[in-house]
Amino acid sequence: MINQQLTAADRQWVQDIYKKLATKMRAQCLRIGENIPYIPREGRYRDLDSPDGIYWWTNGFWPGMLWQMYNATGEDCYRTTAEGVERRLDEALAGYEGLHHDVGFMWLHSAVANYRLTGSREARRRGLHAANLLAGRYNPAGFIRAWNDDCTGWIIVDCMMNIPLLYWAGGELNDPRFAAIAGNHADTCRRVTVRPDGSCNHISVLDPLTGECMENPAGQGYGSGSSWSRGQAWALYGFALSHLHSGKRDYLDTAKQVAHYFIANLALNEWLPLVDFRAPGEPVKYDSTAAMCACCGLLEIAKQVGEYERPLYIRAALNILRACEGAFCSWDPEEDSSVARGTGYYHGTGFDTDAPIIYGDYFLIEAVLRLLDKDFLIW
Repeated sequence: MINQQLTAADRQWVQDIYKKLATKMRAQCLRIGENIPYIPREGRYRDLDSPDGIYWWTNGFWPGMLWQMYNATGEDCYRTTAEGVERRLDEALAGYEGLHHDVGFMWLHSAVANYRLTGSREARRRGLHAANLLAGRYNPAGFIRAWNDDCTGWIIVDCMMNIPLLYWAGGELNDPRFAAIAGNHADTCRRVTVRPDGSCNHISVLDPLTGECMENPAGQGYGSGSSWSRGQAWALYGFALSHLHSGKRDYLDTAKQVAHYFIANLALNEWLPLVDFRAPGEPVKYDSTAAMCACCGLLEIAKQVGEYERPLYIRAALNILRACEGAFCSWDPEEDSSVARGTGYYHGTGFDTDAPIIYGDYFLIEAVLRLLDKDFLIW
């Protein structure tokens, strides 16, 4: 559906990017194999080179990339490699205590993707296990708590991208509890994280007994009240996905509200994504991962709106992709990762600052395949 809306020139550009992407992904699949990548060092990924090892929240994105390519190409190397990574993630399910709200990112892209494409019953069991863990984090005050330790009343906008795991599980089991939890969380997130102008808080601290919002800490943006761009992208895409699964119009309206804010800010910066839209002008800090995620969300919104609205979201996604491809992308098949200049959080100084990050590559692949009508629903 999306591809038919493109001009001939845009269609050719996307096809050219896809060819580069396919060449690079084939080389990476053979080179990386069942390792679990995060950020390359000196052009190469290292296995589980992340703060929490097997429990790290990004560990599902590599199998997600593989399943997207398997769906698009039918090449078995992608399937067998993704299945191997999925088996490795069993260690995290068994260990349990290192897991938190991001189990959606970890198992939607591995086990649930596998089940959707192959019908594997073992993969289905893994996905349902993860969904029950996520449901178990639900606070009856109306939200899924973030992280562990002393974060009892914390809610973060990122979790909008995890709750599709609950919508899926509820459908599989014909059990409305899962969708109810997802919907209650989305409603609370709309209330406490999305501002009237379409900007978002990253973190809200709620009274764990009443759900009343007590404060909005800075999180991964510049400061409290600022506008962390990846948080905007999580909200943009996450609310569009909640509308897709629930049909609740309020969620689509919220996705559009955040999308318009995001589009306006990128249009002011030649379609390149700053880490925070409300940070000081200097130093200039980019986060390519925010842009790649937002592109996928914009294209999802385009599927859900009428024909006269649709071109706005498609054109914005193309403008972002064209700008970022020219500024940030490397197509050398001998070098791991395609999208440079990702940033984990504004004040970071570690190796996840101004670096290629695995989820930037995942969202690039999803966006390109969606423009070609070659993607599948991984959320």
